[in-house]
Amino acid sequence: MNLGIGEILVILVIALLIFGPSKLPQLGDALGKGIRNFKKATTAADEEPPAPEPAKAPPAQLGQGVPVPPQGAPTGADASRRS
Repeated sequence: MNLGIGEILVILVIALLIFGPSKLPQLGDALGKGIRNFKKATTAADEEPPAPEPAKAPPAQLGQGVPVPPQGAPTGADASRRS
């Protein structure tokens, strides 16, 4: 899609009619900032490799540190009733 000078002038005239002469500088400024931020974000992503994440500790295995009563043994409420 190649735009010649004639097509660009038609687009600018239409934009001038739609937005008015006071809004065009603001729109151009916003468009320029947006393009600049986009370029900065894409080049920063290429230059900086992601930092390695710290190694996570392995999850605790079930039953470690917590005593588990054998099956069928009385537990808290059951043990107090039997006494």
